[in-house]
Amino acid sequence: MYLFKQLSEQRMPDFVIIGAQKAGTTSLYHYLNQHPVIAGAVVKEVHYFDLNYDKPREWYLQFFPSLLEKKRRLTGEASPYYLFHPLAARRLRETLPDAKIIVILRNPIDRAYSHYHHSVRNLGETLTFEQAIACEEVRLMGMLEKFREDPYYFNESHQHHSYLSRGIYVDQLEEWHRYCPSEKILILSFEDFFGGLPDSMRKVTDFLGVQPYEFQYKPLNVGRYEEISTVTRKHLQAYFAPHNERLYRMLERGFDWD
Repeated sequence: MYLFKQLSEQRMPDFVIIGAQKAGTTSLYHYLNQHPVIAGAVVKEVHYFDLNYDKPREWYLQFFPSLLEKKRRLTGEASPYYLFHPLAARRLRETLPDAKIIVILRNPIDRAYSHYHHSVRNLGETLTFEQAIACEEVRLMGMLEKFREDPYYFNESHQHHSYLSRGIYVDQLEEWHRYCPSEKILILSFEDFFGGLPDSMRKVTDFLGVQPYEFQYKPLNVGRYEEISTVTRKHLQAYFAPHNERLYRMLERGFDWD
């Protein structure tokens, strides 16, 4: 039934970009696919460890045709819901114990606002941004308990309406560090990454253990919308400040976020 029945015990994907959503994961994934010794999945977002974990491992491996090649190339995927999904870290580590994990963190205010406009364009969000963030606690109420009760639980609001919650990176990274050693996780700043792409991609290729490459850079998945209001930004600066401070202490470095 599956081409990967025997192979699955030998070769597995080498890296996974786990998020954050609206933080440049699409661009990074497509840059990496330009490298001659890297071949990504047939789709960028396989969503195995969050939405499709009820399927067998062989289903997942079929998204990586380069695993069947005699020539050894690195392969991986990018599903940005993994960072936020409460069960993805444990699942991924159990399935891919040697995989390297890449995270891009963006100013959580800008990330939330971009996420919101993505939901308006593509997912039928009808509330204003201010209404949506005011309703978020109600929309997401009781979600963690439901995931604990049913490991295959899915809720659209948890994935698509978690505008502020996804920006509390410290809680998500603490969960990932429970299962993944620090040396297996590369954490990048969105602002620094796109502010100096050649050096940024050198960090990524060094982390993956491949030779540097002259990538062609073109930002992908970029939205256009009016700027967030000054009042809302100030409100969110205060909201995220304590969470960002916790993040800086955990990582022992800060980011230039407001």
